[in-house]
Amino acid sequence: MTCDCTDAMPLLERMFEVELGFLRSEEKDVESLARAFHPDVVVHEPASLPYAGDWKGLEGIAALLGRMSEVWSDMAVADMTAARVEDTVFMACTLKLTSRATGAVIEQPFAEVLHFRNGLLLDGTPFYYDTAGIVAVV
Repeated sequence: MTCDCTDAMPLLERMFEVELGFLRSEEKDVESLARAFHPDVVVHEPASLPYAGDWKGLEGIAALLGRMSEVWSDMAVADMTAARVEDTVFMACTLKLTSRATGAVIEQPFAEVLHFRNGLLLDGTPFYYDTAGIVAVV
């Protein structure tokens, strides 16, 4: 088993670049997500959030990003660190979210366990520090 912290960052940078590109685009081309997401991708969001559930496939990721965009007017990560063990990436950062409805901002620790296949995200499980705090600002 090998652990390489520098090897994890290119995967994460591409994933966030593709997500942000999708969110900023007018046409919302689902196929553009294939640059970072496996066709069989599943992202597991906590049941307490406004975008709860298992989001499957490229269409599911597009729907998740769309739902998150409805809730948040701005989403940013800072101080990201990561480690990679084979095809698994452990990521931690500070997450900053701005509510579209209220303008309130919440900033908190955030982590994800991400499994990749052939350099594409296959399975992601995010861990929010305080989901009740997130729901309170929405």
